[in-house]
Order: sequence, then structure tokens, then C-alpha cells
Amino acid sequence: MVMDAKGASESKCDGQASELQSMMDVEARMSVENAHPTIELFREDARLRDCEARISGIDERGIRLDRTVFYPHGGGQAGDSGELRLAGDVRIAIADTRKGESQGEIVHVPAAGQEAELASLKVGDAVIAAIDWERRYRHMRFHTATHLLCALIPHPVDGCSITAAYARLDFHMSEPLDKEGLTAGLARLVSASHPVAHRWIIDAELDANPSLVRSMSAQPPRGTGRVRLLEIEGVDLQPCGGTHVSNTSEIGAVVVTKIEKKSSMTRRVVLGFLD
Repeated sequence: MVMDAKGASESKCDGQASELQSMMDVEARMSVENAHPTIELFREDARLRDCEARISGIDERGIRLDRTVFYPHGGGQAGDSGELRLAGDVRIAIADTRKGESQGEIVHVPAAGQEAELASLKVGDAVIAAIDWERRYRHMRFHTATHLLCALIPHPVDGCSITAAYARLDFHMSEPLDKEGLTAGLARLVSASHPVAHRWIIDAELDANPSLVRSMSAQPPRGTGRVRLLEIEGVDLQPCGGTHVSNTSEIGAVVVTKIEKKSSMTRRVVLGFLD
């Protein structure tokens, strides 16, 4: 078969395009495989509202940074939202934050409708990563309140959800619960102004003290050789990687809004703020 010059040119272009796409696919896979863990600033200081960072990766999943104040969805707590601010007054709205495919990777998920802005980004760009602080602070208050609830209900937890609108815990138990009594107990612990702090232990210490783990549905994250403990002085001590306030008085007026019997061995307790 004889191919004219035009056909030969088109065939060559098609081959080049296919080769280029293959190279891009390989680079994308290498980007995931070689991704460096994100420095999680929120683990040590949940009150950080923003930080300077650099873009370390961009793909269809979202934007990765070398360091961040954004908490990724996990342990029942919702992922942070906020924005990335770049030079030239470019702002990228972040709708959610998720854990990536590799250990320690955090992906900042952009809100829809920002194609032009996203196309201008490149690896190495400097950004200011800023969370929606009002939303995060409600997460911190609710998350700390769930630890108080665990102190009031001495049963294993088999489900958890912490959002800006409410928090809920599912307890593995069959006994009935008193809504007013739990609300009064929470108010007492909040007003007592118990200090809240975290510390780290090595995996072996947790293995030697398995009773520290209250959750049946999610085990403390392993892989780094250490586990983060959340301690409410004189009230609660258990592994937790979430964000919390520094004193129970910061929780404010929290109440039990609903108690549900989800199964013969599950009692769901839902919390809400009076404000």
C-alpha cells in the first residue's frame, strides 16, 4: 500500500501523540509512587489557621503541598475546606481534604468551576494555605465533646461522625441512655475547665496497653512507629489524630439532641451546639 505525504504526516503525529500520552501516564504514576509525605502542621498545633507551603503535586485528584494546616477526612472527622492563595491574587477554593494513595500524602480537593485557575498552577509554586477557621473550630469543639461523651458512657465505640453541624457516636451497648443525664454530665465536664493536650507514644506502648483503644470501627494509624494520644486531664485518654480545643471550657453549650437504638447492640448519641 502506498501512503501519500499527508497520510504519512498524520500517522507520524498520531504516533507522537500516543507516545506523549504514554510518557504523561508514566510521569503521573511516578508522581504518586515517589510522593513525599506531607508535613502535617495541624498534628502539633490545631490552632494554626494558615501556613506557607509549596505545591508538590497536581493531578485529577487534587493538589498536594509539602506542608499543610488542612486536616484530611479521617477518624470520623470531616476534612477541612478553605483556600490556597498564590501570587497575582490567584485564589483556589478548596472544598475538601482527603488522604492520598501513599502513606502520609494529603490531597487538597478544589471546588468545581476553577479550571482556568488550576491550569495556571505548577509544581514548586508558593502558596498560602488557609483553612475555613470557623468551620474547623466547630470540628475541634465537637471532637473534644465526643471524648467527654466517651468518659460518660464506658462502652466501646463502633461508629463516629464529626461535622460542623453535629457530632455523633455509636456505642456498642444494649442498655438505655438518659438524654437529660448525659447533657448534664457534659455541662459539668465543660464547666470544670479540664486542660486538653496530646502526646506521642511508640507502637510498643500501645500494644502493652490495648485498653486505651475505645474504637471498634477504626484502629489508630500505624506505620510511623508512634501513636498520638489525646488526654483530657482526669477525664479521658485514648489514641486520636483529630483536632481539639485546649480546654473543655472552649466547647461551650453542647447538648444531646437525639438518642437512637440503631440495633440490638448499638445506641447512637447525637450532639449539637446551642449556639
